Amino acid sequence: MDELSTLLTNVQPMLDWRDLPVDMASLAALAAGLGWASGLRLYALVFVLGAVGRFGGVQLPGELDVLTHPLVLGLSGLMLLAEFFADKLPWLDSVWDAVHTFIRIPAGAALAAAVMGDQSGSAQMLAALLGGSLAAGTHLAKAGARAAINTSPEPVSNVVTSFGEDALFAGGVWTLFNYPLVFLAALVVFMVLALWLIVSLWRFVRRLLRPRSGQVAA
Repeated sequence: MDELSTLLTNVQPMLDWRDLPVDMASLAALAAGLGWASGLRLYALVFVLGAVGRFGGVQLPGELDVLTHPLVLGLSGLMLLAEFFADKLPWLDSVWDAVHTFIRIPAGAALAAAVMGDQSGSAQMLAALLGGSLAAGTHLAKAGARAAINTSPEPVSNVVTSFGEDALFAGGVWTLFNYPLVFLAALVVFMVLALWLIVSLWRFVRRLLRPRSGQVAA
């Protein structure tokens, strides 16, 4: 309980806007962080935000307080458990990622826009574009890397990678709440590496498909 109390005390300055003036830079950092986390572990993110808002006495900014609803908490908790196990089974993780291409990206945009719920419509639109873009980049890098790993016959690497993603999500969210500037610097590095990975995987797939196309033409 002491550890939980300490965690809630640490995240409150980042999330609680009851007695603080609205800082657009902080809101933008939070929107970027939620977009990134949505592309990696969407249901864990929704559950954590809802839990600290409902049980931790934290006032979530903008329109994020909808995440504290018991129904949202229950569904996100169930989906968190389902994703935790599905993500560690070879090939099922890739099917899960394929389906969630149509969920994580719009959800990242929606969560980022919700951060700006008390701001102007243009601020909400910019946040949605930022959150959706970061969610897309993170999701595509994750899904592409896991698909490549699944070509290996041994399943241990898949499980280790999945636990690594869990740790990356937890560490990233903790850094976002406690050291937002450090998080933003790390986010830039992460997205550069993610872009490099996506381009590399795309070039590899094109090289694999090119001979087949020639054979069909012949």
